[in-house]
Amino acid sequence: MVKVNYAYNKEDNKEFEEKKTARAMGKSLKISPKHSVEICREIRGLEVEKAKNYLNDVINMNKAVPFKRHNKKVGHRKGLQGWPSGRYPVKAATHILQVLENAEANAEYIGLDTESLKIEHISSHRGFIFRGSIPRAFGRATPFNTPTTHIQIVLGEV
Repeated sequence: MVKVNYAYNKEDNKEFEEKKTARAMGKSLKISPKHSVEICREIRGLEVEKAKNYLNDVINMNKAVPFKRHNKKVGHRKGLQGWPSGRYPVKAATHILQVLENAEANAEYIGLDTESLKIEHISSHRGFIFRGSIPRAFGRATPFNTPTTHIQIVLGEV
């Protein structure tokens, strides 16, 4: 298995050097990399409670995620501010919520105040691809691959 390092270290940002941080990573999650990029962009910089509420709204299909980068043939959704196209990526939001709760539990374990946590860094990267195929007529096969995604979250106190 390949070792995946964090894309963000607190040494990279001198502003957060005095703060304690907690982090969590989800490796090889069977979710869409495109959906996870859009969700991560939307909750980046939010407080943890607001981010959890947002993700729960997406899971319950009460609030859509605006798709700003991967928006080809994406329909318009009501309630989006400043951007018309969006979707309800329930599966990706569920996995990202689990990783966020893991990061919050890690912060509680090391003694940080969980009420004042903020998402310093969140990113998603493409993982490896499970190769597969679907049998077709006349002895042929069509590729049917499953993408995976790595999610990284770093939390810091406000």
